[in-house]
This record gives sequence, structure tokens and C-alpha cells, in this order.
Amino acid sequence: MNRQTIGIILNGVTGRMGYRQHLVRSILAIRDEGGLALADGSRIQLRPVLVGRNKDKLQRIAFLHGIDEYTTDLDEALADPGFDIYADFLLTNARVPALRKAMAAGKALYSEKPTAETHAEAAELAEEVENAGLHNGVVHDKLYLPGLLKLKRLVDSGFFGRVLSVRGEFGYWVFEGDWQSSQRPSWNYRAEDGGGIVVDMFPHWNYVFEHLFGSVRSVYAHTATHIPQRVDEQNRTYDTTADDAAYAIFEVGDGTVVQMNSSWCVRVNREELVEFQVDGTHASAVVGLFNGHVQPREITPRPVWNPDLADTHDYRSDWAPVPDNAEYGNGFRAQWEEYLRDYIAGTPHRFDFASAARGVLLAERALESDRTGRRIDLGGKTEAR
Repeated sequence: MNRQTIGIILNGVTGRMGYRQHLVRSILAIRDEGGLALADGSRIQLRPVLVGRNKDKLQRIAFLHGIDEYTTDLDEALADPGFDIYADFLLTNARVPALRKAMAAGKALYSEKPTAETHAEAAELAEEVENAGLHNGVVHDKLYLPGLLKLKRLVDSGFFGRVLSVRGEFGYWVFEGDWQSSQRPSWNYRAEDGGGIVVDMFPHWNYVFEHLFGSVRSVYAHTATHIPQRVDEQNRTYDTTADDAAYAIFEVGDGTVVQMNSSWCVRVNREELVEFQVDGTHASAVVGLFNGHVQPREITPRPVWNPDLADTHDYRSDWAPVPDNAEYGNGFRAQWEEYLRDYIAGTPHRFDFASAARGVLLAERALESDRTGRRIDLGGKTEAR
């Protein structure tokens, strides 16, 4: 690619993630620093066009950030040969038709996940974009955060020996919306609108587990709707029809067992909103999205169970912090930069539509496990508990 500017269609920037993470902290941050820096010292400029349904909102965002182009007509933006990439941050139930329009227009694709509401449709999209030869990528933002980058470094170095198990805790209390306003959109709690913590978070867990420990082989899950009613943005009470918590056991890689609790109904008593404890034959680690601590076997204490005496040992003092050893920026921006450099070089992006389809498959299998009370492998086979 010899052009000095990449045109990017940004569809869904009036939403929280599309605006904060993708537009402001990624595309505009790159633009405001003079463009995307390449290995040869040159820079590629970015030309964004904002797309959405509400013209007034688009106009306000464009004026606030000095963006020249915005439109409510997606077809108009797709017809412009000056735009190379279509980026989708819509609600999941609106994503597939928009992605297919962009594919028909021959645009490169970059999308939030899940790419579709069903695995069948996500797999179809992955096959179609591959057959069309279009550059494609899916947001896997968690992998670009400092804590998981540190964990990846530990795994790749062989620090753990054989990884035995992983225990993950994710979530926080999302207010019901009556006495205190909710900090998440109401559609997240309506299954008919694509809500539910399994469809929201399990695609994330799939790529995290894949990248760190190996492919997910099976899942046993139990979901719950702990809060039966909530209050929406118009102060109207509604019935919650989607799961707001999920408790799951996964088998990944060569037999590593992962226990993962995901809940919007939990009060945080840990250092970060998500933490993973990884235990191996040679060492253990506890990491969040930013920080990490390790304990090798050489300094592992020798606890003795005695229910008659209070345990005065400070177990946390036996753990050492993982040093940064690098400067970490915004995870969304880091992946955008990697994706754009792959596009310019004409090399496949490592997190593609096929990886997104595997994430949707895991969510579907987890919900199947919840319905049947059985462990489900990722090929669809059911197994007795």
C-alpha cells in the first residue's frame, strides 16, 4: 500500500466503548500524535468518518474533536473509495448486516465481538471474509493490558513449569437502577436484546485462555439471574431476562483446569476487577489487568492446618511483584496499531473473524451446559458430570 492516508469508517461511535476506547483513545490519539508510526520512520495519517443513526450526536462529537466527516448513511460511506477499513462497534444484533455490506463493498474489516449472535452465523462470516480475501480483525483488548502481558511473559518463559489450574474472578456490583443509577446499559440484562454475561464475557475468556494456556476443550457452566428486576434509563422497572452471573469450569490446552466466576452481582474484595491465579508445578502467579505477583516454589511457605489457633502468617508477604519491564499504553490503541500495521504490510491479523467465531461457540456451549446440567465439549458432545 503506497497511500499516505488510511480512511476508516467508524460505525457506532455514539456508544460508550465506540466513543471512549476506539475513537478518542485510539484513532484520535494516533491522529493527534502525527499519525501511525511505521518501522521505517514514516507515518500514515488516519482519516476517520463517523457513522451512526443520530445526526445531532455525530455532529457534536465531530465538532468536539475536530473531525470533518460524519454521516447517518452507511451506504454513502461504504461507496467512497477513500475509505479502506470498516470498523463496527454496534450492538451485536445490528452487526451482521453492516459487516456484510462492508464486505460487499470490499472494505477491510475490524469489529468488536461477538461478531454475530450465533456461532453458525459467526462462522459463516469468518468463511465469507476469508474467501473474499479481505483483511479482518476482531477486538481482543484484554490481551494488550499490562497484567496479561506480564502473565504471557511468565507463561512463555516456562516460569510455571506445568500449568495445573487457573482460578479467575471477574465482576462487580451493578446497581439495580432504583436507589442508585446503573453503571451498565439496561439492554445488557434483556436476553431479547442480546444481553447476558455469558454472551458478553465468555468470548473474552475464550481468547484469553487460547492465547495463554491453549484451546478450550470443554465447559461446564451454571448461570443465574440473581436480580429479577431492574430500572432502565427512563426510570422504568423491567424484568431481567438475561443471566447476570455465570460460574464455569473449563478444560484447556493439555488438561489445565480453569474455574471462572463472572458476575454483575458481586462486591469486590480483590485488588482489581478481574484477577487470575495461575498455579503450576514450579510457581504461581496472581495477575489482574495491570498488576501481578508471583511465588516460586523456592519461597513457598509450609502452611499447617490448626483450627484451634489463629493463623498469624502473612501469606501475601510471600509474593513478589512482577516488574513492568516495559511501558504499557491503552490496550485498545495497541491493538488498533497492530491491526493497521498488519493491514499496511498485507499480513493477516492474528486475531481474526475465525477467533471471534470460536468465542461465540464457547458462549453457546456454556449456555447448553447450563440448560442440560452436563459438561459440553467444544465439538458439541455431551458428557456426564
